[in-house]
Amino acid sequence: MTLRDSLIAAIVPIFLGFGFVIAKPAMEYLPPILLMGLRFTFVASLLIWWFPIPKGYLKNIFIVSLIANTMQYSLTYTGLSLIDASAAVLLVQTEVPFGVLFAYFMLKEKPTTRALIGITIAFVGVYILTGSPNLEGKIIGIGLTIIGSSFWALGQVLVKPISKEVNPLALVAWLGLFSGPILIALSYIFYGNPINYFKSATFEAWMIAIYLGFIMQPITYGCFYYVLKNNPLYKVLPIVTMGIPPTGLLAAIFLLGEQPTKELFIGGAIIIIGVILIVFNKPQKKI
Repeated sequence: MTLRDSLIAAIVPIFLGFGFVIAKPAMEYLPPILLMGLRFTFVASLLIWWFPIPKGYLKNIFIVSLIANTMQYSLTYTGLSLIDASAAVLLVQTEVPFGVLFAYFMLKEKPTTRALIGITIAFVGVYILTGSPNLEGKIIGIGLTIIGSSFWALGQVLVKPISKEVNPLALVAWLGLFSGPILIALSYIFYGNPINYFKSATFEAWMIAIYLGFIMQPITYGCFYYVLKNNPLYKVLPIVTMGIPPTGLLAAIFLLGEQPTKELFIGGAIIIIGVILIVFNKPQKKI
């Protein structure tokens, strides 16, 4: 990976970690699925006019949007709404071991012994982290966050070939155009008329939604898909994943006033060690 690509990739976890945490206060006024619907609708409304229809790829983009956007963000952010942001930002690191497993079954990329050890260690860390007192009785939030991470990993495996053919920002735009309205419709089904939430939402909640849609989404995923287009996934993941925990934890502590427990720090550290063993590895060979 070139220095330029490395610097571009380094932008991603800064915006993602911060955005993931500050989304939590907005959920007091906007349901998580509705907030994500606004996020993707906003980014689509910003970018869709600048790129032609990616003919020949719409079906695949729609499938990816269902998995990597609609399903993943519904699950992950609903989970976030039920648990502390400091815990959620560590639990989403399970995206990496899930990614290795999906690559094995779908791309026939055989994981190394070191990667398998890393996967085991990461899930041991998850077990320890879930023993934190501030997560007691919150198994649904924990489960939704982890399941959401698995959908993210699956989505990235599916989006990899598309990212080589479609402009990164065009990909962000069309993924958002497909998933935004579906998420808003799902919010209507599960939470009721979105208009009622729009009327009661505070200025702060709207500013967070605007940040997520108009700033964070195009910058982070535009950069991510650009780097993914030019580099193997195993080279991109170390930079992207390793930067999210410190950014997210600092934001949760200083912006939300959360006080992570020792179990969270120990479990989180073990998860990160497992992830390091996975991502700082040689490329996997196809079986």
